[in-house]
Amino acid sequence: MSTLFHNISELRTVSDAGTIKDGALLVDGNGIITWVGALNDLPQDLSEGVEKKIDLGGRAVLPGWVDSHTHMIFDGNRAEEFEARMAGESYSAGGIATTMEATRNAGRERLEQLLEERIAGCHAGGTTTIETKTGYGLNTESEALAAEVASTGVDDVTFLGAHLVPPGADADEYLEEVVGTMLDAVEPHAGWIDVFCETGAFNEEQSRKVLEAGKKRGLLPRVHGNQLQQGPGVRLAVEIGAASVDHVNYLSDDDIQALASSDTVATVLPACDLSTKQDLAPARQLLDAGATVAIASNLNPGTSYTSSMNFCVTTAVLQQDLSLDEAIEAATLGGAKALRRQPVKGGEDAQGRPGRGSLVPGAAADLHVLNFANAIELAYRPGMPATYRTYKDGELVFGVE
Repeated sequence: MSTLFHNISELRTVSDAGTIKDGALLVDGNGIITWVGALNDLPQDLSEGVEKKIDLGGRAVLPGWVDSHTHMIFDGNRAEEFEARMAGESYSAGGIATTMEATRNAGRERLEQLLEERIAGCHAGGTTTIETKTGYGLNTESEALAAEVASTGVDDVTFLGAHLVPPGADADEYLEEVVGTMLDAVEPHAGWIDVFCETGAFNEEQSRKVLEAGKKRGLLPRVHGNQLQQGPGVRLAVEIGAASVDHVNYLSDDDIQALASSDTVATVLPACDLSTKQDLAPARQLLDAGATVAIASNLNPGTSYTSSMNFCVTTAVLQQDLSLDEAIEAATLGGAKALRRQPVKGGEDAQGRPGRGSLVPGAAADLHVLNFANAIELAYRPGMPATYRTYKDGELVFGVE
């Protein structure tokens, strides 16, 4: 069945086509975009084949957000830690461990329920493509369960056994478990491997060992780096060919140039920066240097308990000096590039799947329909309900038709 989405005040394609006024899209029965343009330019032969029409009421439409960095598989609450931080205590990497016991004790049914609720929250805010990580079990049994549960609900699963050394464990012994039995158990359910390369977590040598072990098993690398201070994370990510390095709050000029000269995406996490009271990541400098930037939510219980990409995009515009177009691109196509899901040929990604993050023929019909006629109102009216409907692969996942 072909469906025509029309009466779109501005269609922000995040492609060479730019923003189309009075836009429309044709979507086939498999949820793939077959035509994009101004409604008046719809060819007659295509118009005659339309079987269903969806009137979007003169609202703005964007690609669905691509949230390329989340931590959805956890149980427990760290509100007291957050309150203490707001009262002046500083953030350090060690706080992650406090979620471990609750997650280990949660069980499959509880984790599945929590994941379902969190995905629904993403859809309610216009997010259609989701990556999530393990990393709160910190033993083989719990990490394997986390990866298995995640693989049933999200688009991309990342193994983050190297999130932190568990309390009381020997770092070298734990690392052997991460690259040994833990990797064996998680690998069937994950496509990516990550490491927290940071003071208080894992050093450069340890991080390299984790990423190389994952690559040998077919897991693609990504890195948590340069969150708390300048360090080796960016350099390691670029050297090893990581798809992204995330946080990037503290960068040297060499770090910025390395990212600008590579295919490694710099993923900024503004909600986390606000929660931890870190300096906001230098997204403006990265873009000016020619680096590819993604915006993600970093949903997690300790430093960014939100899946609101609307909030993150608004923050990027209001506080990180990005234009609206730049922020939207970072939260859609930038995130898709961080997951290697961007359209590269005929709307498909490099693996032959429907591309994400851009509304072009051949890509997935992932649509974020705003409550507004103009997308700038995301930043102009911060905090106001912004998402009217969300479609993933052409199917309604939030809102009412």
